[in-house]
Amino acid sequence: MILDQANTPLAQLGQRVEDLPARLSDIVRYWNAVTPNAPALRDRAEIWTYADLWNSVEAGVTLLREIAVRPGDRVMLVGENCAAQVALIFAAAALDVWIVIVNARLSATEIATIRDHCEPRRTLYLSASSAEADAHAQRHCATCSDVRLLGKLAVGPLNSDCIAEPVAAANAEQVAALIYTTGTTGTPKGVMLTHRNLLFVAAGSAGLRHAEDRVYGLLPISHVFGLASVMLATLYAGACLHLAQRYSPKELLASLEHDGITVLLGVPAMYAHLLELCEKSDVSPKAPNLRLMYAGGSPLDPALKKTVEKMFGMPLHNGYGQTETSPSVSHTQRGAPRSDTSVGEVIEGIEIRIVDQNHSAVTPGQTGELWVRGPNVMKGYYRAPELTASVLQGDGWLNTGDLARQNPDGALFIAGRTKELIIRSGFNVYPVEIEAALNAHAAVTQSAVVGRQVTNGNEEVVAFVELNPQHPVSVTELQSYLANLLSPYKCPSEIIVMQSLPAAATGKLLKGELKKMAQQTYDGKQIGNKK
Repeated sequence: MILDQANTPLAQLGQRVEDLPARLSDIVRYWNAVTPNAPALRDRAEIWTYADLWNSVEAGVTLLREIAVRPGDRVMLVGENCAAQVALIFAAAALDVWIVIVNARLSATEIATIRDHCEPRRTLYLSASSAEADAHAQRHCATCSDVRLLGKLAVGPLNSDCIAEPVAAANAEQVAALIYTTGTTGTPKGVMLTHRNLLFVAAGSAGLRHAEDRVYGLLPISHVFGLASVMLATLYAGACLHLAQRYSPKELLASLEHDGITVLLGVPAMYAHLLELCEKSDVSPKAPNLRLMYAGGSPLDPALKKTVEKMFGMPLHNGYGQTETSPSVSHTQRGAPRSDTSVGEVIEGIEIRIVDQNHSAVTPGQTGELWVRGPNVMKGYYRAPELTASVLQGDGWLNTGDLARQNPDGALFIAGRTKELIIRSGFNVYPVEIEAALNAHAAVTQSAVVGRQVTNGNEEVVAFVELNPQHPVSVTELQSYLANLLSPYKCPSEIIVMQSLPAAATGKLLKGELKKMAQQTYDGKQIGNKK
């Protein structure tokens, strides 16, 4: 064997921090020894057992060594959800290589920006499973080859100027993945996540699963939700991950009915579009094996939660996290589902503080900025010490930039991003409250609310909506509807209808783009009025 199995004790994978494996690759190493013939991945019609996955990990290790990748190097992996992607992530982990996972659906400019920032030793393109990855490979003069057990992929030119980062033995220090996120600024930030960061979240989520589970793997593995909470957690539990490249409500319905899916995780927009399809087609989802549903990645509104639960006949659980927390901070308890949209209780081993502008604790039940500390908190932003220092305190606290409140029963509620808070005529306006009201309307599939600067220190509320064609409605009707539900200062000054709201590959709405659009619309009107 290329990877010496004797170097890692095959004790039962644990969920306590002190019991976590040394490296991500130990997950596959363990199950290959314990249940080698159990299914690990389903990629289209192909099924990989844990033995198949382990053999592919070893093939990936061989490949990385042959193309002169060293411990501490960054390797950029451009592709979409597929079995080869999973194997290469574990192969990089086994060699102490930082894997930079990038979604092939990013534009050429976005790909180039990330590559220029992290300066990888090599860039690999998963050409066989993604036409976009193949196009990026051709643009970057990558050499295409057929790699044993991994299939067709392309290898970019060697970056001989790449300087390897120091390698640490401790899983809390050694970086496993570099995940780029644009956040609200639009500038890519490379979030350094260690093996312990990802293993801690994977182990916690694995506690909600059984080895017999079949988990629908739709969320992009290039995003930390798909990487840690879905892919790593599923394999940590010894279960089987059904990989899906792109979201198709029709394909999801078919998989729920015919593939024995037992666990479904997704963002609220995924569930919203699924309901829209069911209504349009006048069908009800058939999911005979489904036992657990979770939502995360963006706010879950009450109307959507209620409708999904009625349609599936089971609770839709909720959770909260961000890339910088690997991603999980809290989730609702499987045995204690909630009727509200709380993101649940804080995960054991994680601490939180809710503070005011002076960093003092707010009165219990009041809204403030959420700070987090624990094994899930990132190591920092790559090559951005000042940015890291602005969010990471010396005593380990991470300023999430999110607004939250906590009930006496421990339930956490997210009010939105600090930077998304709208100040209208001196009043604080939380976008999620308006979005919840809009989304409760039968004609609204989803919505996004942003602030628009109108005078110095004052903003107005702008709502963008995506409508369900099965329920025609006018903007005037929506405004009247909101006027009956919200205080006047919370009602949008403008409602803009869009065929589809801009979203990332994860389904998360891109509010930064919408905010720019809202401001440009206003500024354009002001210029026209001056003329």
